[in-house]
Amino acid sequence: MTPLLSVSNLTRLYAPDTGCQAVSFELYPGEVLGIVGESGSGKSTLLSVLSGKVRPDCGSVFYRTSAGEQLEIYQASDAQRRALLRTEWGCVEQNPRDGLRMSVSAGANIGERLMAQGMRHYGRLRQAGLDWLAQVEIDPHRIDDLPRTFSGGMQQRLQIARNLVSRPRLLFMDEPTGGLDVSVQAHLLDLLRGLVRELQLAVVLVTHDLAVARLLADRLMVMRRSRVVEAGLTDQILDDPQHAYSQLLVSSVLQP
Repeated sequence: MTPLLSVSNLTRLYAPDTGCQAVSFELYPGEVLGIVGESGSGKSTLLSVLSGKVRPDCGSVFYRTSAGEQLEIYQASDAQRRALLRTEWGCVEQNPRDGLRMSVSAGANIGERLMAQGMRHYGRLRQAGLDWLAQVEIDPHRIDDLPRTFSGGMQQRLQIARNLVSRPRLLFMDEPTGGLDVSVQAHLLDLLRGLVRELQLAVVLVTHDLAVARLLADRLMVMRRSRVVEAGLTDQILDDPQHAYSQLLVSSVLQP
């Protein structure tokens, strides 16, 4: 199988050991890659570089488009990267307010991505909004409500619907359950796991929560001080970590 995303020697540093450096990996269709580590390890910087939002100092990010083209993200134009973010990619932000337009209705938030792909039929746009609200377990009768009237968990589910309505091939998620209480987190994780499997999404997931990583990720990369210190299958790393830092990370979660 051809990788969907091929990353080689990717580096973006803001100061010594701050950012990400020398990161290489491949991501395949239908696979979830988790990136874990303590705060400041470089996870979010890496995600920003991968998703075309922050230019790297060096290295390459190749993406295989739906047309079969191998596109180097940072040799592409700004317009090409923006088009990918509207169509073949999705980004779920930690704070849903950063990923939603709070001044327009829930239905309009969902419909915008379809409009970016050329859909203009009002009835179809509205039906897509109704269908996706139901799919993320929000009452479809709330299609005309503003996102600011929703709870934090509902806003996050709306952001997920907004991203997935266009059936992206690659999804970037930054702490998707951050700031939510435990019961809401569990509900959202079950929903995400089902949608990822159903749509066969390739996902890059940044999280500090190893329980989230275990539930969603097929493979893990452990980051410390801007570098990947261990990579492998999720269960392998969480059940038998080899690097001293990975061992410390796992043991800190297991401690009562």
